[in-house]
Amino acid sequence: MPGTLPSPPPTVGARIAAVADQPSARMTGAERREQILAAARRVFAESGYAASTDEVARAAGVSQPYVVRLFGSKRELFLAAYQQAVDEVLAALSSAPAGPGAREAMSDAYVRLLADRDLLRLIMHGFIAGTDEAVGRAARHCLGESYRLFIERTGESSDEARQFVAFGMLINVLMAVDATAHAGEDAGLDALVTCVGEAVQGRASA
Repeated sequence: MPGTLPSPPPTVGARIAAVADQPSARMTGAERREQILAAARRVFAESGYAASTDEVARAAGVSQPYVVRLFGSKRELFLAAYQQAVDEVLAALSSAPAGPGAREAMSDAYVRLLADRDLLRLIMHGFIAGTDEAVGRAARHCLGESYRLFIERTGESSDEARQFVAFGMLINVLMAVDATAHAGEDAGLDALVTCVGEAVQGRASA
């Protein structure tokens, strides 16, 4: 079927989201915070910065005042969820040891992140909200550090690093517009998704 991307195994972010399913009565303060961050990831990934703390509270199964008490404001909650997502992306890329196989290892690490669609959509919303000083700083660091890590770990050229970051951004954009769910709508997009899907599938099965 055209326009199909593979479904890699769950990521750390997907496992973090499972915290929300734990019985609330036995949660520690740290677990409750992770529960709210997991809910914030889902809600902000879906609606962007326009989402409210009330929506996040309902998704987390807690009161809105509790969310505000814990994080202070919607801005601080969005920034915490966004920073967590950025850290997860950079940790995945950093896990690749330097050397001849670094390019493949970094590509594989990014492919594994595709299992958490909310993570990559939240990253995109952070770029959009980048006019906020703190969010913009985190977004710029995500791009710059991805580029720097690629050169450091692989020893390849700046142009190769640019292509690596650009391909990752293309995947993010396709996920943000829900391209695979609209197969048949646009022939050019179908061809692009197929091309990207084949490249990703090649990495997933390598």
